[in-house]
Amino acid sequence: MFLRELDAPITSIRGAGDTTARLFAKAGIHTVSDLLRHYPRDWEDRSRMVPLKDFSRFPSVCTVITVLAHDWIGFGRMRTLKVHVEDDTGRAVLVCFNRPFLERQLIVGNQYRLWGRFYYKYGEIQSTAFEIEAVHSGSANSNTAKPGSGSDARGTGFGAGPGKIMPVYPLSAGLNQGLLRKLVKRALDEYAPALEEELPRAIIERDGLLPKPQAIRAIHLPSSMGELDLARKTLIYGELFYLEVIIGRRALERRKITGGPRQEAGNRGNEKNQPTEKLLTPLQQRLLERLPFSLTAGQTGAIAGINRDMDSPWPMARLLQGDVGSGKTLVSFLAALKAVEGGGQAAIMAPTELLARQHAENAARLLEPIGIRLSFLTGNIKAAGRKELLKRLAAGEIDIALGTHALFSQDVVYRDLRLAVVDEQHRFGVTQRSLIMAKGDHPGLLMMSATPIPRTLALTVFGDLDVSIIRDLPPGRKPIKTHLAMEANEDKVYSFVRKELAAGRQAYFVYPLIEASEGGRTADLKDAESMAERLAREVFPQYKTALVHSRLDEEEKRQTMDAFRRGEISILTATSVVEVGVDVPNATCMVIEHAERFGLSALHQLRGRVGRGDQQSYCFLVYSDPEGPLATGENLEDWQARLKVMLESNDGFVIAEEDLKIRGPGQIAGIEQSGYLSLGMANPIRDAAELEKARTDAFAILETDPGLLLSEHRCVAEVLERAPPFGGVGL
Repeated sequence: MFLRELDAPITSIRGAGDTTARLFAKAGIHTVSDLLRHYPRDWEDRSRMVPLKDFSRFPSVCTVITVLAHDWIGFGRMRTLKVHVEDDTGRAVLVCFNRPFLERQLIVGNQYRLWGRFYYKYGEIQSTAFEIEAVHSGSANSNTAKPGSGSDARGTGFGAGPGKIMPVYPLSAGLNQGLLRKLVKRALDEYAPALEEELPRAIIERDGLLPKPQAIRAIHLPSSMGELDLARKTLIYGELFYLEVIIGRRALERRKITGGPRQEAGNRGNEKNQPTEKLLTPLQQRLLERLPFSLTAGQTGAIAGINRDMDSPWPMARLLQGDVGSGKTLVSFLAALKAVEGGGQAAIMAPTELLARQHAENAARLLEPIGIRLSFLTGNIKAAGRKELLKRLAAGEIDIALGTHALFSQDVVYRDLRLAVVDEQHRFGVTQRSLIMAKGDHPGLLMMSATPIPRTLALTVFGDLDVSIIRDLPPGRKPIKTHLAMEANEDKVYSFVRKELAAGRQAYFVYPLIEASEGGRTADLKDAESMAERLAREVFPQYKTALVHSRLDEEEKRQTMDAFRRGEISILTATSVVEVGVDVPNATCMVIEHAERFGLSALHQLRGRVGRGDQQSYCFLVYSDPEGPLATGENLEDWQARLKVMLESNDGFVIAEEDLKIRGPGQIAGIEQSGYLSLGMANPIRDAAELEKARTDAFAILETDPGLLLSEHRCVAEVLERAPPFGGVGL
């Protein structure tokens, strides 16, 4: 039986009743498989003694202490016990939040084994996260102290004592380490020995990995740090291997599809040696002849790869990455022309009506003069107009449709959809992307992202796609100058912006909230509505100010944005709704208030709204006093790191890498929507080397044995059939 097939309920484990099952359910643990895949987040090596004096040199203290005295702080129900202890090297205090009973259990004058994380605070060495055990007892008599805010409750189990490596598990309300350790050990004893191997034996022997039963036991109950390292390596590789197997199979399936007649490949593989005009179709060439500029090298390379893909026998699946303002939209228009020239249709989808409308306006300006028939479709198109538009689309009287997700509604029918373009792809879920592909006879797919995706994530989320990267910007663009400013110094920012406005430029002011009541506990934050009034009335009364946010109807947003583009509005006050798709070359100032509340990707996108002309542009990141973010539970170091990255770099690829380091992969690049959060041990960023190895192995197996029919690969086929990893989500 494979690990994921252990579907016996948690109550099948001795000592786990209905009450325990309800507690585990809150942590998403329902079966034995769930429990054994609830991996420790850390391990404590209790084989080495660490005295109190060395608390700052090691992650945790492991020593024998004597209880000196009890003390209490606070009043009434808020009273907290403090236990003063010492070992041979110094003294410390155990702060026992919500554990008054420890006064009876930690007897003054007695000795105990102590494990805990210590820090220096209020002039003394303290710990709120610790475990204690009487020196003369086994684990059954151990005591657990509940830690303070932000720490895990701890318990012993597994016969804690000198020479043991203890797992530390992620917890939810009601669970403690002792209960988890006890039930995990019982589950291991009963179920682990019979687990089947999930990796090909050749890989296990080549890399010296552990068999599955041993790896699962060692990740929870390692006999040594060396065995723990090997267990982690085995499980990490296994997860990444199956991730890449699934990605590889998806790529192979796509290449089996012919998708109808295609043009001949022509000069495939020789693009670098061909003049630009030789890489383009006649329609594409006609478009470029109308432009007052030439393609950048990045754009030329991207369209060469796209044309090659669209000439191939299988449908294109390509990710186009490019920084803010790099010219991805023009590349998508050229790709759409390729589809039209081949006798088909193209659809270009944007996540917001604001961005979709801008694409449609640009397409009308560039493509209609060369004979391309366009349409614009969103959910706000009136019934009568929509019916006529859909009729023309189904009849093939429209070449390129532009719009929002309405382009792929159930009633939308294309005569011959050859290409689907998804702009800002990370804003669309897997289901929406699958609806796109169902609208034609296996149309090509071009996904575009202005949020650069580092290689390690590209190999996971988009591992079955070909990737084009536009690294250069159109000539004449000047790097945006970025400045940090504390909220208390915002008058200096206002003065600078006033000078730019006096010179005929325009400015954005962006806020995290639409209105004050939206903030709840964060009502101290400025909001777009009230600040629009203040800017217009008090700060810049001589300049026209307007407001844009997501709750306004689309027509009002369109009219406001059009007026801003025409220069009739000097100051646009907004939320992050202007993060994508707003292109106003005369706007030279971007002021982001409460910048610490925005992620790096959003900050970079917002900054990219300026610097789109030939004038020098500026971005001001106005941040609150440090106590503000800390009061709401945010991490001071994280937001300081974000703002520092923005200050030091304009390169979206550098920023994306730093964003990964700060936040990890779970919140970036649409992974939530793509179903890859179910990795248990592996982290594609930290484990980049293992990811590369797993990808090489997986693709090599699929190339030689795509059906996984050989005996040495049957275990892989069995896993995919009987216990598919990741639940199949997003794959």
